[in-house]
Amino acid sequence: MKKTIVLLAALLSAAGFSAFAQENQTPEYGYKVSDFMSKPKAGGYIIGGYKYSDAEGAHGGPGFNCRLIRLYVDGSIFNDFKYRIQFQANGTKPHVKDFYVEWAKYKEFSVKLGQFKRAFTFENPMNPWDVGVGDYSFLVQKMSGMGDRLGEDNMGGRDQGIQIQGDLFPMDNDQYRLIHYQLGVYNGQGINLADANKAKDVIGTLQLQPVKGLYIGAFGWKGDWVNSLGATLKRERFGLGLKYDVNNWTVRAEYATTLAGEKEQTGAADALYVTVGIPVTDWFKVYGKWDEFRAHADAESSHDMYSACLNFRLHKNLNFQLEYRHHNDRTRAVPQFNELWFMSYIRF
Repeated sequence: MKKTIVLLAALLSAAGFSAFAQENQTPEYGYKVSDFMSKPKAGGYIIGGYKYSDAEGAHGGPGFNCRLIRLYVDGSIFNDFKYRIQFQANGTKPHVKDFYVEWAKYKEFSVKLGQFKRAFTFENPMNPWDVGVGDYSFLVQKMSGMGDRLGEDNMGGRDQGIQIQGDLFPMDNDQYRLIHYQLGVYNGQGINLADANKAKDVIGTLQLQPVKGLYIGAFGWKGDWVNSLGATLKRERFGLGLKYDVNNWTVRAEYATTLAGEKEQTGAADALYVTVGIPVTDWFKVYGKWDEFRAHADAESSHDMYSACLNFRLHKNLNFQLEYRHHNDRTRAVPQFNELWFMSYIRF
């Protein structure tokens, strides 16, 4: 009976009923909820704003809009197991975005199981708050699972699977690690969907950090995707990238291309972007970006975007962006057009 009371007290405390748990805890056993798990942390963020476009047929753009409403719960169990559940609340179909548990006892080796970001590109795993401009690059949107070039719906760069990762070789009294690696095996169909065949996607990255804050990475993806017609399409991709983020200065540059198997079925495609962020004050930062996707890896199929974005981070949980975008999309009848985005980011 006493064990039952202790277990009930622990469960109630984890749900936020800490006062009840303390009053009903059995002293002779000496158990505390903190011995088993951290207090769950709940939060979320909202991203919305106004978008204007002078593109032909855009009718001035979508106007006021809500890009994201995300809610999450995370924490740890037995100190070594981290968990996270994240929901997307807006849109026509609110859904679960992330759910995973990760054994993270050692920096050198951890194991993650569930639904989470694919280990392809530097930018894909980043939170929208940290990208610096209004949206992810074409490279991530077309080649990391946010509306894939092969026709997959926007999966938020995520899939279901298992992944190992770690950071090796501490340098300068463990201030940073020389090598970071990730290797994952995924269903290939994206979020909240069962596998459509017995094959699995293998995605991995190897990153070198020669000096603190500077990463040079290589990324690979080999797998397939089954579309709504039952056709199996290969996804074979390779990427190279550089990332530097020190003292609020930011530089990111990445390139990705299709490999032999994917080229044979749909032709070659590639993407490239360069992002630079310059801090002006502690709360004001200016970004510039060149973003290009070539649907057939040639000039005639290129879509280039040049943007400048002002970030006003007035609080760690409050950010405003004003971004100008100039497009040159050669796949359109009228290739050149402009956009103006004003976005607000609120976190709680």
